[in-house]
Amino acid sequence: MQSFYSLGQLLRDQLASKSSYLEFLRVPNLSCGIYVLPAGARDYQQPHGQDEIYYVLTGAASMKVQSESGEEDRAVGPGDLIFVGARQEHRFHDVTEELTVLVVFAPAMSG
Repeated sequence: MQSFYSLGQLLRDQLASKSSYLEFLRVPNLSCGIYVLPAGARDYQQPHGQDEIYYVLTGAASMKVQSESGEEDRAVGPGDLIFVGARQEHRFHDVTEELTVLVVFAPAMSG
């Protein structure tokens, strides 16, 4: 199993995949991927059965998260970390600059 990854290579692989999400690591307790949304794109993701963390690498957008304490909606950019609990409604919106996000699921995302 690979231990080291190059962000540049992951981004090239994600672009070549023609998919907005590229999983690059999967073990039973977690999975990781790169998620890219072009400026103006819509985020169609649905709630997941796993907890997840988003780390914004580049770009600008807003993210809405529905949690037990209510709805939060914030602008996000490079360096921001977002925790989304399992089965919580969430989505990026108002993507003003291409958004590149590192996503970590725990346990590994099913499917």
